[in-house]
Amino acid sequence: MDKFLIKGGKALRGTVAISGAKNSALPAMAAALLTAEKVTLHNIPKVRDLITMSKLLAFMDAKVSVTEMPASDYVIEAPKLNHAEAPYELVKTMRASVLTLGPLMARVGTARVSLPGGCAIGARPVDLHLKALEQMGAEIGTSHGYIEARAPKGRLTGARIVFEKITVTGTENILMAAALADGETVLENAAREPEVTDLVVLLRKMGAEISGDGTSTLRIRGVEKLHGTEHTVIPDRIEAGTFLVAGAITRGDLTISNCAPEHLGAVLAKMEQAGVPIEIVNKTTVHVRSAKKLTGLDMTTEEYPGFATDMQAQYMALATQAEGTSVIVERIFENRFLHASEMMRMGAHISIEGHSATVRGPSALSGTVVQASDLRASAGLVLAGLVANGETMIERVYHIDRGYEGIVEKLQGVGADIERVHAPVS
Repeated sequence: MDKFLIKGGKALRGTVAISGAKNSALPAMAAALLTAEKVTLHNIPKVRDLITMSKLLAFMDAKVSVTEMPASDYVIEAPKLNHAEAPYELVKTMRASVLTLGPLMARVGTARVSLPGGCAIGARPVDLHLKALEQMGAEIGTSHGYIEARAPKGRLTGARIVFEKITVTGTENILMAAALADGETVLENAAREPEVTDLVVLLRKMGAEISGDGTSTLRIRGVEKLHGTEHTVIPDRIEAGTFLVAGAITRGDLTISNCAPEHLGAVLAKMEQAGVPIEIVNKTTVHVRSAKKLTGLDMTTEEYPGFATDMQAQYMALATQAEGTSVIVERIFENRFLHASEMMRMGAHISIEGHSATVRGPSALSGTVVQASDLRASAGLVLAGLVANGETMIERVYHIDRGYEGIVEKLQGVGADIERVHAPVS
């Protein structure tokens, strides 16, 4: 398996262009299953999860056309779906495979989808998806690691659904399922993430009747059929946030381009409160400079528009370099402090108690061998490595390849001493 070798201590300077959002591109690709017509998607990030999703759609007999691989533009045509199944072997590394459940139920009235795999950050049960589909008339069972669902009438029926807790993929799945259902579906306590809104925009372009995007109540009036369209995926707010922290933590001077500052409100606010000078240059550009003094600050992860759990590991890395104490509370996932022990091996002063991590800084980090446990933990360890004395070797970087396009090349482009060490071919 590949590794990253980082020699810390370099201030990052220059411009980093942000790629398309992985968490927006994945449901957009799944949505292409809802129509027999051509759906063209632009600004797709060149990351492993998107390649996995394209293989999954091809298995279902959808035609996925690209001009290069990995690609940033996809043309998807699904005139017929002959395999309404997401097999384990194809999707074991990617939790987003469950996003095919809603489109399959809407389009063909049956689905067999492997229970999702992915990162070791705790349970993300799909019961909320299944309960909602049952309210829409689906019969659902699970056996041998698979969700098996069917609509006895061949078509789902609109329903009033109140999610017990906010679920992004659940909201997206039911949005897609409801787009072709009989009657109106009302989704309450729906996720408000920008990626959900981006999916609504795409579905509307395809002919779906949806209102309420950006709020916690979505109304979907089912239509007879959807048609093809063209859509550009929004920028990745987590990648943008990661590079903002990279500029701050290395005492650098970075311009983040091709981003959407309006999606970064909680991160920008927290970093400014910690003493990081940040300027929103325009609608697509943010500038971050070296802080005269980084101050420790408490942070709690919340659903959007709160501070994203996907930025928690990166914030923890920043907190190790801040003066004072920062208490980080993780409210979204129960097992998302696995990176803390690796940072502690690098010299960070962190104590964990339940859902809280207390970080005392600043700490003089020193390079060592660390292991990435999940996608965002990988990013946190990269940031720690950028400020550590000596060499940091990060193992199991296949996690980061799932969600960050060309992170090594982008960091090298702004002055980081980082390289990918390829695993020897046996």
